[in-house]
Amino acid sequence: MNRKPTQRATVQIEQFRAGKKLLVAALGTALLIQPITLVLPVSSTYAATAAVTQQLVKQSEEMITSGAKLIHYQWTKSDGDTSNVHVIEVDLTNPYVQLNVMNGKQGTVTGTASVGSMVKNSGAVAGVNADFFNTTNGKGNPIGAEVISGTLVSSTSKLSGMYAFAITADRKPIVDLFTFDGLVTAADGSTFPLAGLNKGAYTTEPDNGYSHANAMYIYTSAWTASRPDAKDSSTTPTEVLVVDGVVQQIAENSMIAGVPPVNGYILRTHGKAAQFVREHLQVGQPVTADYSLIAQSTNQKVDPSSLQMLVGGHTLLVDQGKASAFTRDTSGISGAYERSRTAVGYSQDNSKAYLITVEDVGSSDGMTLKELQQAMVKIGVWKGVNLDGGGSTTMIARPLGETETTLAHPTENSSQRAVANGIGVFTTAPAGQLRGLKASGSTVLFIGQQASYSLKGYDTYYNPIDTAQVAATWKDATGLGTFSGSTYTAAKAGKTTFTAVSGSVKDQLSVEIIGSDQIAQLSVEASSPVLEAGKTFAVPVTATLLDGRKFTLPAQSVKWELSGFTGAVKDGKLTISAIGAGKTEGYAIARYDGFSAPLVLTAGTNKKFIDFDSSTYSISYSGTNAVTGSAGLVTGLEGSSTGQALQLNYDFSKVTSGTKAAYAVMNGTGVAIEGKPSTMTVDVYGDGSVNWVRAEFTDAAGKAYPVTLADKVTWNGWKQLKADVPSNVTYPLKLKRLYVASLEEGQDERALTGQLSFDNLTLQYPATVTSPTKSKIVLTLGSQAATVGGQAMKLDAAPVALNGTTYLPLRFVTDAMGATIGWDQTAKRVSVLRGGHLLEMWIGQKSFLLDGKRLSSEIAPISRNGRTMVPIRLVSEQLGLTVGWNAKAKTITVE
Repeated sequence: MNRKPTQRATVQIEQFRAGKKLLVAALGTALLIQPITLVLPVSSTYAATAAVTQQLVKQSEEMITSGAKLIHYQWTKSDGDTSNVHVIEVDLTNPYVQLNVMNGKQGTVTGTASVGSMVKNSGAVAGVNADFFNTTNGKGNPIGAEVISGTLVSSTSKLSGMYAFAITADRKPIVDLFTFDGLVTAADGSTFPLAGLNKGAYTTEPDNGYSHANAMYIYTSAWTASRPDAKDSSTTPTEVLVVDGVVQQIAENSMIAGVPPVNGYILRTHGKAAQFVREHLQVGQPVTADYSLIAQSTNQKVDPSSLQMLVGGHTLLVDQGKASAFTRDTSGISGAYERSRTAVGYSQDNSKAYLITVEDVGSSDGMTLKELQQAMVKIGVWKGVNLDGGGSTTMIARPLGETETTLAHPTENSSQRAVANGIGVFTTAPAGQLRGLKASGSTVLFIGQQASYSLKGYDTYYNPIDTAQVAATWKDATGLGTFSGSTYTAAKAGKTTFTAVSGSVKDQLSVEIIGSDQIAQLSVEASSPVLEAGKTFAVPVTATLLDGRKFTLPAQSVKWELSGFTGAVKDGKLTISAIGAGKTEGYAIARYDGFSAPLVLTAGTNKKFIDFDSSTYSISYSGTNAVTGSAGLVTGLEGSSTGQALQLNYDFSKVTSGTKAAYAVMNGTGVAIEGKPSTMTVDVYGDGSVNWVRAEFTDAAGKAYPVTLADKVTWNGWKQLKADVPSNVTYPLKLKRLYVASLEEGQDERALTGQLSFDNLTLQYPATVTSPTKSKIVLTLGSQAATVGGQAMKLDAAPVALNGTTYLPLRFVTDAMGATIGWDQTAKRVSVLRGGHLLEMWIGQKSFLLDGKRLSSEIAPISRNGRTMVPIRLVSEQLGLTVGWNAKAKTITVE
């Protein structure tokens, strides 16, 4: 199916061709949400506000190469929220490191690629994304100017307040406004100004004009895409091919086929410029083209050869070590919202350059531009400029000792966006001697876990060195486990230090081995724990520590006890072999270092809810505001059978503000749901739009319950999604509609049009545990006589009262309550399994476990005359029973 490119906002220019506007440019991460004609030049309205109480704390730093290091910070906001800030600090006085531009397609300005690919293909050791870019017809050219290794390959655009970052050939940083200055001279001495070099069509500022109207542009071999034609520029060109300084061809009111040659260029002209060609240029005659940049701070020409590199940016952020006024409107780049950000700047003494990214993933909230300004000042930026952000924000770095580069932090949309260019960090250092080792491997282990550790080396200049021939010895400082070569087996809980030694060089890792005393809760998170012979499913065990950290235990660290069925757990998967006679439920108990968690297995059910092959109810479309679209059944989707699926088409492009949504409405008021399901699965054919996909349920009272299926559609093709069905509602429920939405914040990151398909809606109903029969138990303090359900029984030991607590023999308690008892003589642990609950206690310990959760009591089980005595109130009430006491008769009632 056809889809719009995702994660782009559009920029419109007016074109009076057939009285219609044409879409001519799309900017990566959206230079603007609204048409570019609405961008305003800078005014005092956009001045940054004063900083509030905020704090920047360094978390870690590591060398990338000689002269460049990666520093991770945490930014704490005035409301207590935090953002992760990442900085590549480059020492411009170090002769072995340099910055340069990386392009999406090496050697051109008309291709896009991920920053990771750019770094790899260019040989850089680190890099970040840079300029905003134009994606019209796949051109992908940067909006601003670009100088790479002293060669100007793209000019500035005629846009207000767009600053650029540059490094001079003598390694001095610059942040300035630049303009383009160029001139074509004919053989007769006549001249015509050049409007730009290697640029796509756009709307100029502040006149809202057509960039290529009455203008002459020059295109070199760095431009490999098609040049702007009448369709995307509102101008019909006359083009001139120049090779080795001589006019070879003139195409009147048409375009020259192919791309410009390496030893020449193509002049694209229109209007007055085309008239100049007709009057002054002839095939066979010489012609010259000269161009340069002009720095607005000095109003002097800047010879591109005097620059090592230059990339365009957006608004100025920091000037003279302070937050500056914004130099252009920032609403189109979500300036007031917390987003991923990229920026670049330099220090007051010109000795350092800072490549900065801000992470907007998980607990890291991203930043507004004003927050970014304050953080940059605290980092040490004297002057800095904003670069492309949002989904484009990417930082790549080579870890110390490694030969390959990697993401320095997660990206906003979980994948690297293809961008036009980036700033790369390059090393020119010679090979050096072994300087240090870098040990790597897991720093958190569990008892019984085997983990392998690796060793990398780096040389005098912090570049990787081959350690294949380096013989190293591994040691555990506290003996909590053992090493066999570089593989470690954890045996005891605690903290230790691993040391790798090779000659006089060594490195250390601080390692923690988790013990049961650190665990607050253990849980088994099986996706479908159905008691069915022959069934196999994963049984991951998750530990939540007292300090809030969560880990999935390695399978080798977990021991299992099975009750009610036979089977085995291997490599974290449970296989049920046979079910015990008369058993309707079973238990798989995960144990780790004395801590336990039960998994209850019963005959739960899955029911197909909606199969569009046989649906008989209506499906209709609705949308918010002016959102258009359609909903209906289709066949023949890739990856599916020949059956039908529900397809929802949407078009958000006509709505300029607010949250947008398109709905597939089921049966008018919804499709009735039987019973009380707990979850629903649905197959969704994604369009990679990064939009939000949801379902809406309604209850019998008419209350709506929206449920998120996926907060970002980042995939293409079929994918099964699972969501919780609302509970605590007035039953019965209905599924009213499935829909796609785009929240107002971050709409520049999402596709405006697309289509999603839905199929195989299935409801999961919770497994139910049979409640044990409740029999009234009557006991008398000091007497072995008791009644259970009215039947007389004799205890092997009489209840006793000690310090206000009544204790009963364990065996009687479990038998009378319909529970199953377990006793571990070594650990002195009592286990009581009843009605889907597992209660575990230890002799003499006040802490106990209930269903894998650590709890505490004022009393503990005791051992008396060779029998285990348990506190009756603790056991009964934790398992859902009620205890009564008759002081006059000295009787205890449990029911």
